[in-house]
Amino acid sequence: MTNRERRDRGLAYISDESILEEQAVCRRILQKLNFMDRSDFAGIKIVVKELLGKSEDAFINPPFYCDYGSHIEVGKNFFANYNCTLLDVAPIRIGDNCQMAPNVSVYTAGHPLHPLSRDSGYEYGKAVTIGDHVWIGGNAVICPGVKIGDNVVIGAGSVVTRDIPDWCIAAGNPCRVIREITDADLKKLFRAEEIDDEAWMDIEERMGIMEQR
Repeated sequence: MTNRERRDRGLAYISDESILEEQAVCRRILQKLNFMDRSDFAGIKIVVKELLGKSEDAFINPPFYCDYGSHIEVGKNFFANYNCTLLDVAPIRIGDNCQMAPNVSVYTAGHPLHPLSRDSGYEYGKAVTIGDHVWIGGNAVICPGVKIGDNVVIGAGSVVTRDIPDWCIAAGNPCRVIREITDADLKKLFRAEEIDDEAWMDIEERMGIMEQR
């Protein structure tokens, strides 16, 4: 097998010239994205679409870093804030309406544990999957092979080493479930503070909350 084939099967591989050629394509797009006029929101969206391919209303606040771009799949309305890093050696699959705060890192790349194996130059990638309606707090790190469910909040500074189930708040190092998210959280804004009445009326109308009940 070629190293590209080995990489794409999740096997140990070496970053040879063929793989560096793929990364070079990505880096040229990143060079354009990361040095754009930050107020050119429409232009940034166009370059993000060029980088990620299929996407609908995705927006990334530069600077942004990844290895390939083509290994990243995002759903509708994806947003990543400043200094996001998605190391997409293996696929990173992200659902609809997901948000990433500043300095979030998602790693699929890894290296052998023993120094003799690691010094050989071999590495690997293990896919990361993030469900729909997920908010990942600032400086969180998602490690290789992790699956995060739907409707999840990951607390700032978390290091996610294990799968996280649907409908929960999870935080810490290592990241673990703190509690479930329920309808009691529907009007929560910040700690004990609730969304004000004017904003809540707008939310009910735009999101069809009354019709769903």
